[in-house]
Amino acid sequence: MSVPLFRTAEKRTFTFPGWLRYILIGAIFLIAWQLYVSLSGVSQLLIASPLATLQALIADFANGQLPSAILVSLQNLAIGMGIGIVTGLILASLSTFSRFGRDLLTVLTAVFSPLPGIAILPLTMLWFGLSSSAIIFVVVFGSVWPISANTDTGFRTIGTTTRMVALNLGLTRLQTVRDIFLPAALPHILSGLRLAWAFGWRTVVGAEIVFGVAGSNGGLGWYINNARYFLNPPAIFAGLVVISLLGVLLDTLFQFIEQQTIVKWGMKQAQ
Repeated sequence: MSVPLFRTAEKRTFTFPGWLRYILIGAIFLIAWQLYVSLSGVSQLLIASPLATLQALIADFANGQLPSAILVSLQNLAIGMGIGIVTGLILASLSTFSRFGRDLLTVLTAVFSPLPGIAILPLTMLWFGLSSSAIIFVVVFGSVWPISANTDTGFRTIGTTTRMVALNLGLTRLQTVRDIFLPAALPHILSGLRLAWAFGWRTVVGAEIVFGVAGSNGGLGWYINNARYFLNPPAIFAGLVVISLLGVLLDTLFQFIEQQTIVKWGMKQAQ
């Protein structure tokens, strides 16, 4: 048996892990931001430096302003999203099992989906007053349509065979939705949830900036607007940083849920 004198060298390419690439990009951005503020001579009342923003973050976390604002905003988002999810699932289920439900969802989505949630905030302020209930209602309004539309699409992509199996098993409509439709339509449902929370998160912050409740009930939007009144750009940038970081964390949470469900079940390819 002859042994080759030369072996073809395997090409090995080294790539940085994804998390490290993201950190490097973020570090480059922060360095460029700091250099611009330090070298351009821009007024500190217009753009705060990363160092000043970090100092504001530390100070306002220490005195409790930011933790309190974060808790209020997340609470408004969670309550609104919870109601929106339940309402959206009910509308999608009615649309699947009845012609009237289908027509109802089509009309409601066509009429209300184009309306920005922030546009109806003045009306909700008349209904609920200057309270968190008005903001929660706007979040529900903005989240229910992407959830119901995507869930309805997911339900309608389920094959006829699966529907016939559920019928032959003698399942009730509630059992069919819970045990058959929801797992099968989970990729579409998660897509709707990701859209809904993105709309809801922007709506919460925007509503708090415009009509936010002050004091202990003030969220991140109120925190930013309050910093504007006192000409405190570092605090404004600190609030923006927190909003962005929370958005990244929530998106990461949805990616984790996808990995543990639809990717693991083979319903979607891993990215």
